Amino acid sequence: MISVKQTGLILIFFLLIGCQSHQADSLPPLDESNVKRPVPSFLVDHRKEQLITKYENKIPTEFGENVSGVYTHFRSSKKEIALTFDACGGSHGNDVDETLISFLKENKLPSTLFINSRWIDQNTALFQELARDPLFQIENHGTHHKPLSVNGQSAWGISGTASVKEVIEEMKENQNKIEELTGKKPTLFRSGTAYYDDVAVQIAQDLGVQIVNYTILGDAGATYNVQQVYDALLQAQPGDIALLHMNQPTSGTAEGVEKAIPALQKNGYTFVHLHSQHLQ
Repeated sequence: MISVKQTGLILIFFLLIGCQSHQADSLPPLDESNVKRPVPSFLVDHRKEQLITKYENKIPTEFGENVSGVYTHFRSSKKEIALTFDACGGSHGNDVDETLISFLKENKLPSTLFINSRWIDQNTALFQELARDPLFQIENHGTHHKPLSVNGQSAWGISGTASVKEVIEEMKENQNKIEELTGKKPTLFRSGTAYYDDVAVQIAQDLGVQIVNYTILGDAGATYNVQQVYDALLQAQPGDIALLHMNQPTSGTAEGVEKAIPALQKNGYTFVHLHSQHLQ
């Protein structure tokens, strides 16, 4: 039963937000970093409703991988690049490239892992092991591995999220899962297919999420052979972000990475996480 005091606090909260309702078009990003867990559900629901109201009638003008507001590289004056690996999940994406992971560990290669909710469900113990290893930065690869769109636009035969509500859920549900399992909230996001529309990108920004794609297509969805992976990585320039996969052990990714890393190191390159970089 809600006490009189609790009822009063709730009423005061809604009076305050009601006074600000006319500013819906300039909502600041929700900063949950200093909010004691769990965030009350009525706060979360209200935030979602605010965003739906703000964006539900906005029509996208861009759709693709390089939409305005999507980060593809980072500023650096050094010869350093970021290795990022997606784990996509689903019926054809729940596997683990153990050879690749072992190579990254043995060679102490900092890597950023974008992990999908379905992969986490199938590999929970390994996910938690990776999350405990400071070599790996864990980030968000979505809940259902869909292109991020407010009107269902498709990419590579995969239908995108079809509403503002679905855009929010595609990001937030997996973000919440990762935080519950690791104690750390991911703030970077890469969608399934790495496609977005510009309205979805704006929603992400309002949620305090940075959308990160790539400058180096490292394995083309784990379809490249060993030589193609090697050739792609050897094109690296300072500040590049390489996109590869860690969930397809029969692909050429692991062997291509194993071949490319010594060559890159010989050329003076080092490898960094994304969380400490100035993304652009």
